[in-house]
Amino acid sequence: MLLVGLAPATSADNEPGFAVLVFSKTAGFRHDSISAGVAAIQALGEQSNFRVDATEDDKIFSDDRLSKYREVIFLNTTGEVLDAGGQAAFERFIRHGGGFVGVHSATDTGYEWPWYGRLVGNYFSRHPPIQSAKLNVVDASHASTRSLPIEWGRRDEWYDFRHDLDPDITILIRIDESSYRGGRMGAMHPVAWYHIYDGGRAWYTALGHTVESYREPLFLDHLRGGILWAAGVNPE
Repeated sequence: MLLVGLAPATSADNEPGFAVLVFSKTAGFRHDSISAGVAAIQALGEQSNFRVDATEDDKIFSDDRLSKYREVIFLNTTGEVLDAGGQAAFERFIRHGGGFVGVHSATDTGYEWPWYGRLVGNYFSRHPPIQSAKLNVVDASHASTRSLPIEWGRRDEWYDFRHDLDPDITILIRIDESSYRGGRMGAMHPVAWYHIYDGGRAWYTALGHTVESYREPLFLDHLRGGILWAAGVNPE
């Protein structure tokens, strides 16, 4: 098991406030940006006082090991990444109040695991080529959107999803399909959202395909806010 990002505290004053697990196992397409994403989340942890452990070993999904974490981040995971035992342990983690953050292809994960589909909120359907587009922030009050411009232009891989979101899911950002080629979801096309699910907190962003994303200050602010909200640190 690969564990990275452990920063031992030298005194009680600088001990991390909580710990997150970054999980980036792939059983399908593998993103070149995974290592950049792990490094970026480690840096966010140093800046915002949370510890980051990263692994692609699914054996960490046990009750004992997950109990060390406030939340789990699925960073560009793909395919079926957990066996039945790991799935059950993760479900218990969420039901006991754990947090979940899904980044980009976290929706291209767990197609045979309906509980996970409801947690992450949707499944990936297709995408056109990487290109620039205009995003519209529809909820600027959330920790993950407060620092963003209401109209946000950026370049990424823009996902279509299989269906509209359930009513209990709050959309944070939509994409303007008139600003790029190939979108097929219409005017309500979501790209970031959150909800309370099965006792825990779940936040997802479709952004984060490219290596460059993890050097963008606005994207990193967006990701930081989602991590803190899912951990219950910034609950608004």
